[in-house]
Amino acid sequence: MTKFRLQDHILVPKHEVLSKEEAEEVLKTLGIRKEQLPKIKVTDPIAKEIGAKVGDIVRIIRDSPTAGKSIAYRLVV
Repeated sequence: MTKFRLQDHILVPKHEVLSKEEAEEVLKTLGIRKEQLPKIKVTDPIAKEIGAKVGDIVRIIRDSPTAGKSIAYRLVV
C-alpha cells in the first residue's frame, strides 16, 4: 500500500521550507520581521509532511487565474 502525500493532491498548493538565506532575503524585500508574517502551526499536516520546524518560513505557491502564480509566506509556530 502506498502512502498518500498531501502535496500530490490537486487542491493543495506547493509548500516549501526556505533556507536561512532565502528567508533573510524575503524579509528584507518585504521590509518586515518574521513575526509579522501570517502563521502556520508546526502540527499542520502539510508542515509535518515537508519537515517544517518552529521558526522556519514556508513559501506557498498557488496557481492564480489572474496572476499566473501567487506566492505567500508563513511563519511556522
